[in-house]
Amino acid sequence: MIYEFEPIGYLESCFQEKFGVPRQSGLVSHATGIIRLRPDPHLKIALRSLETFSHLWLIFVFHQPGSRHWKPSVRPPRLGGARKVGVLASRSPHRPNPIGISAVSLDRIELNSPLGPEIHVHGIDLLNGTPILDLKPYLPYADSIPTAQSGWAQEPILRIGVQFSKKALEDLQVHTPQYPSLKELITEILELDPRPAFQKKRFPPEAQQSQGTSYGFKLFEFDIQWKIQNGIFLVISIP
Repeated sequence: MIYEFEPIGYLESCFQEKFGVPRQSGLVSHATGIIRLRPDPHLKIALRSLETFSHLWLIFVFHQPGSRHWKPSVRPPRLGGARKVGVLASRSPHRPNPIGISAVSLDRIELNSPLGPEIHVHGIDLLNGTPILDLKPYLPYADSIPTAQSGWAQEPILRIGVQFSKKALEDLQVHTPQYPSLKELITEILELDPRPAFQKKRFPPEAQQSQGTSYGFKLFEFDIQWKIQNGIFLVISIP
């Protein structure tokens, strides 16, 4: 039997490409997004009382090209790409059905926006344009399980130091009026080291051969430029 679903809306995200997107929701608290629902009067009614909750579950589609070609085993970044696990024992987007789930913080709901209801959220880990299939309120008494085991992902997440060059700080002053949390957002993203596992292995921040290695990623309309310097990530510019 085949099931077909129509998205109830799409996410407008600060993340414009895969590079830089946190691998779990909540890790980058300043990552914001807007769920724009279809201008359907029934969907507007369906939101009644949702504003009383602080967090939501988003059920979405991994929509970028290639996500439909699933693999039975993957190399999770948390394991440095050194060991394979079954895809159903991971959160890889390359799944039998490219469906994901993320818990996000609810900021506010604007029911009467011109193009349809808007749900403003933060702590997202989704690309711009992600189709939203459904959303549900997060219930702490049912959804939080203190005794849960983390399996192969139980090791603590390492965070890298982040600094900003004089040029980057000057750029931030220009952009801060429109994006007041831009510095915090960039810092949270880079602290998690968004690079693929093979780059982390080839260019560890503390290694001599890594110093000066440059990278970039897109955030909102910016092309964030940064490099490895003295064992930390230095943001060079935010053009």
